[in-house]
Amino acid sequence: MQALRKTRPEHGLELLDLPSPASPGAGDVLIRVHATGVCGTDLHIDEWTPSYHFMKAALPVTIGHEFSGVVEAIGAGVEDLKLGQLVAVRPSTVCGRCASCQAGDFDGCVTRRGIGVARDGAFAPWVVAPARNCLRMPEGVSPEVASLAEPLTVSHEAVRVGGVRPGDRVLVLGPGNIGQGIALFARDAGASQVVVAGHGDAPRLAVLRAMGFEHVVDFAESGMQAGLAPYLADGPFDVVIEATGAAGVIAPALQALKPRGVLVITGIHAAPVPIDLAALVRRHQEIRGSYRAPEANWQQVVDFMERNHDTLALMITHRVPLAQALEGFALARNKVATKVVVLPQAGA
Repeated sequence: MQALRKTRPEHGLELLDLPSPASPGAGDVLIRVHATGVCGTDLHIDEWTPSYHFMKAALPVTIGHEFSGVVEAIGAGVEDLKLGQLVAVRPSTVCGRCASCQAGDFDGCVTRRGIGVARDGAFAPWVVAPARNCLRMPEGVSPEVASLAEPLTVSHEAVRVGGVRPGDRVLVLGPGNIGQGIALFARDAGASQVVVAGHGDAPRLAVLRAMGFEHVVDFAESGMQAGLAPYLADGPFDVVIEATGAAGVIAPALQALKPRGVLVITGIHAAPVPIDLAALVRRHQEIRGSYRAPEANWQQVVDFMERNHDTLALMITHRVPLAQALEGFALARNKVATKVVVLPQAGA
């Protein structure tokens, strides 16, 4: 089979011929991959940005961690999955041996490994994954929408960490796939106003409009201060959620946040970001980091996917076969696409 691999600790990826995976071992399943999303993490791995140098020990590795597929073979001891079952896969695999795992606190595992980061992932037709990481998809959820499960859990966690409540005014910085999911979950949480802003993001802002979001701003046209001015005339935001990874938005984000408000950081920043701590203290503001969702919350996201399937399908703007995966990376990097989905079985 072909697989998209990170082979060296430097810029670049390679599409290589590899043996197909062997039969799954105990507790594992073999998945025929139907759809794999291109994520910002994949772009960072391709570029080899400093925040991903921790992967060096795992190389070479097949990347791809946002995916869905059908269970094709089942290892010993697996009882709750059936052949032919469509699943989405939680990519963070736990060791089962550390003190946290032994206590049943799998979210606290200290030696977890990520599928598509530290073990072979899903930019390939086949992948082996632990059965405990597979979530059964409801009838009516397509494989493409199912592949959105992992980024949607990131978005869901950001809204949860921000404590968004009914009536809150929420500013989302970054209109990509994560930002769009944040907007959807903030709206679902009862926010009275959700403003989503980007920079040179016309195609992604158009997707947000199609999903029913009226308040979208492109700072490339106005600048950040002028773009937010009409909204700040009604007062600062209760919650600001950053999903850009751009250091330059953090200070203005805090300025747009009310006293005792919460700024949530979900973007991966390649370098330290300066913060005016005196202003933060005097305004009683909070900065909270949000990253991986607790395992228990994934089912809430699956239920949301079932209820909002057609809206979520609007996020998927481009589809490419595995042979053209790097072209899909370019679409995502250049902000042409909201979500590029690679179809590893296309042409196989």
